[in-house]
Amino acid sequence: MMQKNLYTLCGTLFLSTLGMAGFAQEQKAPVSEVWVADQGDGTYINPILHADYSDPDVVRVGDDFYMTASSFNAVPGLPILHSKDLVNWKLIGHALDRQPPFEHFSKPQHGNGVWAPSIRYHNGEYYIYYGDPDFGIYMVKAKDPVGPWEEPVLVQEGKGLIDPSPLWDDDGNAYLVHAYAGSRAGIKSILVVNKMSPDGTKLLDEGTIVFDGHGEHRTVEGPKFFKKNGYYYILAPAGGVTHGWQLALRSKNVYGPYEEKVVMHQGDTDINGPHQGGLVELPSGESWFVHFQDKEAYGRVVHLNPVNWKNGWPVMGEDKDGDGTGEPVTRYKKPDVGQTYAIATPPDSDEFNAVEMGRQWQWHANPEATWAFLNPTKGSLRLYTDQLPEEATNLWGAPNLLLQKFPAEEFTATTKLSFHPNEELTNERTGLLLMGEDYASLHLVSKEDGIYLAQTVVDDAHEGTEPREEIIKKVDGDEIYLRVKVKEGAKSQFSYSENGKRFKEVGEEFTAVPGRWIGAKVGLYATREEKINDSGFADYDWFRITE
Repeated sequence: MMQKNLYTLCGTLFLSTLGMAGFAQEQKAPVSEVWVADQGDGTYINPILHADYSDPDVVRVGDDFYMTASSFNAVPGLPILHSKDLVNWKLIGHALDRQPPFEHFSKPQHGNGVWAPSIRYHNGEYYIYYGDPDFGIYMVKAKDPVGPWEEPVLVQEGKGLIDPSPLWDDDGNAYLVHAYAGSRAGIKSILVVNKMSPDGTKLLDEGTIVFDGHGEHRTVEGPKFFKKNGYYYILAPAGGVTHGWQLALRSKNVYGPYEEKVVMHQGDTDINGPHQGGLVELPSGESWFVHFQDKEAYGRVVHLNPVNWKNGWPVMGEDKDGDGTGEPVTRYKKPDVGQTYAIATPPDSDEFNAVEMGRQWQWHANPEATWAFLNPTKGSLRLYTDQLPEEATNLWGAPNLLLQKFPAEEFTATTKLSFHPNEELTNERTGLLLMGEDYASLHLVSKEDGIYLAQTVVDDAHEGTEPREEIIKKVDGDEIYLRVKVKEGAKSQFSYSENGKRFKEVGEEFTAVPGRWIGAKVGLYATREEKINDSGFADYDWFRITE
């Protein structure tokens, strides 16, 4: 069910302005109409982000909190979110403009790329470490989390090295803990600590196994490393994304032996997992844990749980039976950060009036400059049709998909566009897309005798299924409104309008499904089948997420 309050309604009054686009997005961004975690009465509801910010990690620097998350093959990658209270979050940028190796990620690499990053602050700089399961462990850093971020450094080359988390010790030594992806390394369910150069740019040894989860804690992964009161702690989920639990390890020695304790599980809640995340401590003495829950088509949504330290263990959520293992909260008192801050949410709607697209948009691969141009004087986004790769049998292989995360359990996405295909071509297409391993689109397609409205539904797109396009009608003129309404269970209904007032439903209800390690996405595309020296284009006036 959609959650909102007075702040939601007021937030929709704010729009980006041309001359201060970046400032407007960060300082006066509209509040989402479809999901607000802050209830306006001193409490919040989970998830704090009903969107696919997978494998979140968080760091506190002074009075500010910064979060990053897995971005896999989507570009820009490594989102950077900012909060003052751990409940209200703004998307302030990304740490990766392009993903290395650049040529490799110029094509869609579904499920590959940025896995489970960790963010830390050390000696006046922000560090993010992430594992690419095919290439190794990377590090990026910046003096300001807004950017610019330096080019990624390959800290350790190798297959299956994932989920890295650094620790700079009191004596100046540096360490890094990581896990292994069984699909690449041939082993999993173990955690390894390496000694690292103090500048954080390379590992200095082959690593020491500090925990083996085979047995009671299968599929242990996603470790987060920190030190408190003389103990080294490693927080790590085990048991798998869907039915796992949170594990805490502690030792007086960085290499162990480590004691273990389950500190959070699903318990009697409907919050499955609960899976990996990051812990922060507040000046008020409170501790909080940010983690994810896998909600299938909605992706890995972000939860916030209180942490109470008992006998040196971080008990997460509510420990109702007093056994030292908590379970996730649904509604809870907001963190004590000393004052109340304004409601904030990541962006979802985009009027295309600024000099940059909203930060919520990501491409499916490293982008080319010719795919899209903003025209702020007209307040529109122009997408040029790009030729589908020869090996692509459907949109699963298209790199130029401009998509964003599902922002809530229920929402409506509507866009207004005009289509201007090249008169020498046929079968140029542009329109509205729900993308996952199955996908559905409502789009315009050019034919010899004009422009037609059509729908395509593709099951098992990741297996190369050939699309089957159903022509709905010939369009009078080149302007149209396209809409998709997503209901509980990701059940989705497409519709269209030629005047923006009366919408007509088309096709059967489509149930959105996840992509590869990600939730379903919604957005826009423009493709063609042939090579030409002057492609057609579509002008998108706006893209709005509403109830």
